[in-house]
Amino acid sequence: MHAPAPPPANRGLSWLAIIRIGLVQASIGAMVMLITTVLNRLMVVEYALAGAIPAALVGWHYAVQLGRPLWGHGSDKGGSRSLWIAGGIVVLGLGAIMAVQATVMIQQEFTLAMVIAVLGYTLIGVGVGASGTSALALLASGVAPERRAAAAAVTWIMMVAGIVVSAITVGALLQPFSPERLLSVASGLLITCIAITCIAVYRIEPRSGAVLAFAETAKSDPPPDFKEALREILHEKAARRFTLFIFVSMMAFNMQDLILEPFAGLIFGMTPGQSTQLGGMQSGGVLVGMIVAGIGGSAFAGRLPFELRHWIVFGCLGSALALACLAIAAQVGPGWPIAVNVFVLGFCNGLFAVAAIGAMMGLAGAGEKTREGVRMGVWGAAQAIAFGLGGMLGGGGLDVARRAIAHDPSAFQIVFAIEAGLFVLAAWLAVRATARGLAPARAIIERDEEVFA
Repeated sequence: MHAPAPPPANRGLSWLAIIRIGLVQASIGAMVMLITTVLNRLMVVEYALAGAIPAALVGWHYAVQLGRPLWGHGSDKGGSRSLWIAGGIVVLGLGAIMAVQATVMIQQEFTLAMVIAVLGYTLIGVGVGASGTSALALLASGVAPERRAAAAAVTWIMMVAGIVVSAITVGALLQPFSPERLLSVASGLLITCIAITCIAVYRIEPRSGAVLAFAETAKSDPPPDFKEALREILHEKAARRFTLFIFVSMMAFNMQDLILEPFAGLIFGMTPGQSTQLGGMQSGGVLVGMIVAGIGGSAFAGRLPFELRHWIVFGCLGSALALACLAIAAQVGPGWPIAVNVFVLGFCNGLFAVAAIGAMMGLAGAGEKTREGVRMGVWGAAQAIAFGLGGMLGGGGLDVARRAIAHDPSAFQIVFAIEAGLFVLAAWLAVRATARGLAPARAIIERDEEVFA
């Protein structure tokens, strides 16, 4: 008699399940696009408000996401991340429609509109934090180690795709603009995104139940209370350093968002259309970098020099070099290959971003007691605050430098130099915050003194 064949190796979440979680990220990206770009432009241009008003509202929705660790802990204890994902999307949709309504009525009832807007952006922050943290925690607990880079690439690419597709669609449907059309188009977008998310997460956890037993981070004990979980994370050298790395790298990542198009216009004399195309070059570079890191990080997982921490370091140092070239371009002006420079910057940004998310998944279950949700929440909160501060540091720093120096090229040089320095610091922190090859998370904790000495 032949011995029965061994059961197939459990490889964690299937590619279809990973794509379904990517649809959640795409829906989040599409809904956030509505409030950070469409409503921002309407408030400043059509309704002639000071730019500080939409900037403050967007900054507030980032500040609200400091609650991500608490919501992640809730998904750890609740037994169903799907409910947290779907519930967060519904809250996000409710907040977004309130923000749209506040924008429409802002000229007639300014005070009431501002109250509604603050409440709406509060709900947006809660919704993004609860759904996004739970989706990443589901990935972290269910994706096989060799698939983490590719899974991160898939979800980030789908999020970017959701932003691009929704922006093109909404832009077309809003012509000609009217408040009634805005409400109609926004409602359609939000309902569609909520429906896609609910369908995407339907029964995704029962189908991957075996995955949780397979995952390196699986724990049989019930999760600790929130204070104990947070205390455990804060006492781990690895977790503290990785949190600092996420904060510094994401702040650097977001600094150029508000200054790249002004740079193109003031230094290179580009028209709005040309500067928008330049931004598209950067986004294209980000997508290519994500794809390369996703494929390379999975195909060559564990082989030098293709470990995740090396992708992170390559991406951070490459981004710093590209920014140093932009600082030179500020003095050279027209004639510099600005499109190539910006594409390379985007490419390196994509490399490090996908590798960082893959590393985050690998370290998410590093605690003896804490689960993936609360750890993803801590890092998600660091990322959200870094995004908000990065935008303020980039845009505000440029304003201060232009007033102090009264020389635009030098002002841009200073900001790009600061951003490049942050990326170099992030590369150093990445080396300190990740173990060689991202070894199994629990082994990292057990060898903490050896690895991080």
